[in-house]
Amino acid sequence: MSKYPIIVFEGVETSGKSTSLKKAIKFLKEKKIKYMTFREPGGTNFSEKLRSLMLNNKSKLNNKTDLFLLMASRSENIDKILRENYKNKVVLIDRFVDSTLAYQHYGMGFDKDLILKMNNFLLGNLKPNFTFLSVVNKKNMFERLKSRKNKNKYDHFKYNFYNKVQKGFLKIAKKNKSKYLILDSNKDSLKIIENKLINKIKKIL
Repeated sequence: MSKYPIIVFEGVETSGKSTSLKKAIKFLKEKKIKYMTFREPGGTNFSEKLRSLMLNNKSKLNNKTDLFLLMASRSENIDKILRENYKNKVVLIDRFVDSTLAYQHYGMGFDKDLILKMNNFLLGNLKPNFTFLSVVNKKNMFERLKSRKNKNKYDHFKYNFYNKVQKGFLKIAKKNKSKYLILDSNKDSLKIIENKLINKIKKIL
């Protein structure tokens, strides 16, 4: 594995994904390890504009348009962020290719092979080295969503959709056990999750 791997943080809404990413950033800063981070959708200035179009609560864009905007955002990120930092810094990504599979295929029913081909076309030989997957149960999800102040379009789906997405993530993780660690925010405290996360990052590095 590279000294500067690509590490991805995945998970459905309110699963603790962003909290885990912040803990990873804090650790790398403390250890003075070079890193960079970006989110999807989002990333470059152009990709952030696409994010605002996609996630706007008033958005009338259909799901197919969202898929292509996601891929356009990813294309820019790979060209202008990922390739420039690959093997020079640890790259931390808030959602990446598996999110597209989980949301657009398992959640929305788009063709899996189409999504895989689009991702492979964009990534080429660039592949994430490791993925942290955060999971959450129905009760905790909706309690956290209720208290969330700034909600976007993806915070308003019914539970059936989120359930399909999370099961999709777990299917992906099951096929790639050696490159995945599941962080369960239902049964583990924040401190236990942080310890698991940091210990794994130490091993990865």
